[in-house]
Amino acid sequence: HWFRRLRTRWEIRDDIHEAFLSLACAIICWRRLKNLSLC
Repeated sequence: HWFRRLRTRWEIRDDIHEAFLSLACAIICWRRLKNLSLC
């Protein structure tokens, strides 16, 4: 859903927001690697 939780920060704690940010980065990298391997 285009990482809606990261566009608008709902979490009060910084560590939770940073965890979602790291997870989003990992998902983006995984999707790109997945698309490259299909070519």
